[in-house]
Amino acid sequence: MFLLLKYTLLYAVVLMLVALGGMFSERSGVINIALEGIMAIGGLAGILVLSIFGGTLSPSSLVVLSILASALAGMIYSLLLGFSAITLKADQTIGGTALNMLATAAAVVIVKAYNNAAGGGNGSASSKLSYSNNAFIFTAGPLTYNIFLIIGIVLLIVSYVFLYKTKYGLRLRSCGEHPQAADSVGINVYKWRYAGVMISGFLGGLGGFAYIVPSVSIWNFEVGVTGFGFLALAVMIFGQWKPFRIAAAAVFFAIFKSLANIADATALSNLHLSQNIYNMMPFIASMIILALTSKNSQAPKAEGIPYDKGAR
Repeated sequence: MFLLLKYTLLYAVVLMLVALGGMFSERSGVINIALEGIMAIGGLAGILVLSIFGGTLSPSSLVVLSILASALAGMIYSLLLGFSAITLKADQTIGGTALNMLATAAAVVIVKAYNNAAGGGNGSASSKLSYSNNAFIFTAGPLTYNIFLIIGIVLLIVSYVFLYKTKYGLRLRSCGEHPQAADSVGINVYKWRYAGVMISGFLGGLGGFAYIVPSVSIWNFEVGVTGFGFLALAVMIFGQWKPFRIAAAAVFFAIFKSLANIADATALSNLHLSQNIYNMMPFIASMIILALTSKNSQAPKAEGIPYDKGAR
């Protein structure tokens, strides 16, 4: 039971952070299919900081610097989506898919170059990075937690307050619902869509780092983030683009993912099924749930539609 709760909290925070990122982007009117790639780039930046400065900085400084690096890297990478979707008015789905493919390839190249330089340039470099995650983990009672649980709860509350209790959140939401009306009252649609995409990059990059670091101390970047960005999209849709519903949906999907991880230690082991089937459980659940609930989805009306100021 404790093992299930441990993994559920771990995965729920990651899914919630990344899904909240997708929510901000789509609330502003830009579909962010690139969450998978943003997670990979954010995770890479944070782990590089851990690898480079692991022996020179204090644990608290290392935590802060690596978290900021992952969030900043996600923001910068998300600007590529913003530029293609907002400035160039390119197809947002195709642009996001391309960024997902680019991110994994770029991460592998960067890691191999780093390992090759660190090893003196001898032999074929690995696409794996090792690091210490002790500074991110703490124990309270019988359970082990990580710092991202606290960060996630804080960002969930901040997201709700910003989106529904401030004029800035209203402006961002108006750009995803009726950009022409927003423009008519002096709201810069292009600026707020860029803001939504950058917030998405911030949360997505942080989510990628939160996915990789607490659970293991070595990561192979050839696998990217193993489809978690796409699962976060399902969480966002099931959560109806609303912060607290997204949090609840993240917990729901995290339970399925956790059961896949601990199947051998539960009654599921009596079924004698392949581990691959257990790994498919959260994605099968997402397809079934979205198929049943898609008719009731209340997506932002103008999401995915490039805004043309001269076409009111």
